[in-house]
Amino acid sequence: MIQPIRFPFTSVNPEMGEAGFRSFLPIALTSGDRVVMAEGLLDTGAMVNVLPYKIGLELGFVWSQQNVPLDLAGSLGQQEARAVVVQAVVGQFESVQLVFAWTKATGIPILLGQVNFFIEFDIC
Repeated sequence: MIQPIRFPFTSVNPEMGEAGFRSFLPIALTSGDRVVMAEGLLDTGAMVNVLPYKIGLELGFVWSQQNVPLDLAGSLGQQEARAVVVQAVVGQFESVQLVFAWTKATGIPILLGQVNFFIEFDIC
């Protein structure tokens, strides 16, 4: 059995004190022969994983070739999204397949949500 890994909370706004901390973790995303090293925000309130537009392009996705539309909610509810599948590695854990809602939104982090990040990983 692989041992648990502890990832510290990161201060994104020191002026906010404890309210300015976020739970980011390093993640390697792979599609075909392309690998993107990034950080994902653990979002227990997000129903789905969300992939920002730029990261999708870096992974080689072409918007017009993605034909499975998804509806987003919350602050991203007005954004178009398409389903994409990538391989992901977190820390020393084995690679898992993650489904993302790839959105044209910019200025957002990778969001790791209930479907299917929290299904694949035990987070506490």
